[in-house]
Amino acid sequence: MNFEENLKKYAELVVKVGVNIQTDQYLMIRSPIEGAAFARELTKYAYEAGAKRVYVEYNDEEVTKMTYDYATEETLGEYPSWIADGYNELAEKNSAFISISASNPDLLKDVPPSKVIISQRAAGKALETYKRYITNSDVTWCVVSIPTKAWSKKIFPDASDEESLKLLWNKIFEVTRIYEEDPVKAWKEHTDHLASKCEFLNNKCIKTLKYTAPGTNLTVTLPKEHIWLGGGENSTKGTYFVANIPTEEVYTMPHKYGVDGVLTSTKPFNYGGNLIENFTLTFEKGKIMKCSAKVGEEMLKELIETDEGSHYLGEVAIVPQSSPVAASNTIFFNTLFDENASCHFAIGHCYPTNMQDGVKMSKEELEKAGANISITHEDFMVGGPKMTIEATTEQGEVFLILKDGEWAF
Repeated sequence: MNFEENLKKYAELVVKVGVNIQTDQYLMIRSPIEGAAFARELTKYAYEAGAKRVYVEYNDEEVTKMTYDYATEETLGEYPSWIADGYNELAEKNSAFISISASNPDLLKDVPPSKVIISQRAAGKALETYKRYITNSDVTWCVVSIPTKAWSKKIFPDASDEESLKLLWNKIFEVTRIYEEDPVKAWKEHTDHLASKCEFLNNKCIKTLKYTAPGTNLTVTLPKEHIWLGGGENSTKGTYFVANIPTEEVYTMPHKYGVDGVLTSTKPFNYGGNLIENFTLTFEKGKIMKCSAKVGEEMLKELIETDEGSHYLGEVAIVPQSSPVAASNTIFFNTLFDENASCHFAIGHCYPTNMQDGVKMSKEELEKAGANISITHEDFMVGGPKMTIEATTEQGEVFLILKDGEWAF
């Protein structure tokens, strides 16, 4: 098929499978200005599917960079309440949310890390209510991506601007199953497969996970009421959706105080327009006690100091090396893709959906049950072909979940 037809299939997939737009539902699309063509396709399919109103919010990375260059730290510490109120209002109306993630991995490499952290912290605090709607799955939401010039050149530096965009589009279409004859059907089969993995793990009542790989020797205790999720899930309103396209993971939450040992990253981690690479974290009773990185160490330390919860983990996810994203043999420098090529963890906030009745709990009840609360949630990759994960159940059974990077069951 030609590019235009593939783009339409991609947009249809995101609307029908990603957020699963419902009749008379509002939709908010956040997109870089380079994603305007795709945002228009999403808008078209959303209205055809019955959306009541579609809003599109564009962002310009060049303006973002100028803001960091010229604004003071005091100014960056402000976040407009009218923006946060707008998102809260849409969430209260059970709107759907599509975010197009396609940032330049090196955008803010020359910006002082303190400025980035101040801005991120301000946004995290201001959008706390909105993010609770997201992490509780009170609304349907989906993160997807499209190539941009700067991002494409980062991945394919030896190709021309035009060729690098084509190469990245091809990678995206491959890993999102757009080249399948019926992408919607292919995604139904894929999410069913991930659901079967979750069912197996949930039936096992796992107590601990033991991670072993070069540079990694880590034990993770899981809360007794944890739940494994993967592929898609139902919102609290009963609408099935897929939050990430692509997605290859099954995930749950670690006990906030149940992580001990050393963990080493295996892929670059893009945070706030900066790359953090080749880093190691040391945990004691869940808390990050020590960190080091060959690239971006100052930014990593600033991230960990965001708040009390950013010293702990909120997510543990398993991804086999045979996933289409891993099989592409590409480092995307974009968490949406790289986290689906590798087992990963998240610094910061948990997903309450990963705990029995978690969405009904207050912050205090979640923390008492072992969940971590934070204004940030940042995934980083630790998986690889030499990763082994051994599980021990509450009944004392020991079995392998992952061996040499692949499913062992």
